[in-house]
Amino acid sequence: MGDRQLSASITQETPKRARREAVRDFKRRRILEAAKRVFHDKGLDGAAMRAIASEAGYTAGALYSYFPAKEDIYAAILANSLAALAHAIRDAGAAADDAAGRARAAAQAFYDYYRANPLELDLSFYLYRGIGPRGLTPALDRQLNGRLIAALKPIADALAALGGLDPVDAGTETVAAACHMSGVLLLERSGRLKVLGQSGPALVARHLDELTARLAHRS
Repeated sequence: MGDRQLSASITQETPKRARREAVRDFKRRRILEAAKRVFHDKGLDGAAMRAIASEAGYTAGALYSYFPAKEDIYAAILANSLAALAHAIRDAGAAADDAAGRARAAAQAFYDYYRANPLELDLSFYLYRGIGPRGLTPALDRQLNGRLIAALKPIADALAALGGLDPVDAGTETVAAACHMSGVLLLERSGRLKVLGQSGPALVARHLDELTARLAHRS
């Protein structure tokens, strides 16, 4: 085949390949959205590939061409969620004008993201039964943990810059803030916070105000 023939063949094939990839991406997103609903209703243990396929409008066999098992679907949902969380945290911190503003905005973005996406919050905690994580392979669990650490890093960097912290102390402060906000989110989601007469946004604002003031004073 000559150069001109090869070039023409590539030109014809590229739109076809792009269409195939677009269709595949669409179907994959549809499967993940359907799986979110099934996992939310039945949990990871109770969900089945056949139920996910039915919810998505596909055959069970079609699902296996995208995901080998329901655990891989679950991991893909959480990976997408953590990627979106990381994006939200980065954007929030980057939009602030000073060190205190960056630290506060980055941390606030963690709470705001999960408050706006309660289903993702629910799914992220469905991995746990009793005293430890279950349902995912060690390799998938390590991948997701890596994504979480990466998502939180802009918060740690902003806190380090604000308070002159070393990486270990900045990580500790970040995890402590994430734990506080996760607790608030879970109490909000369960309705317990309303029973206790408290406001989630107010509790988070108070915690972040105290945190950034303490670190600013330290520096």
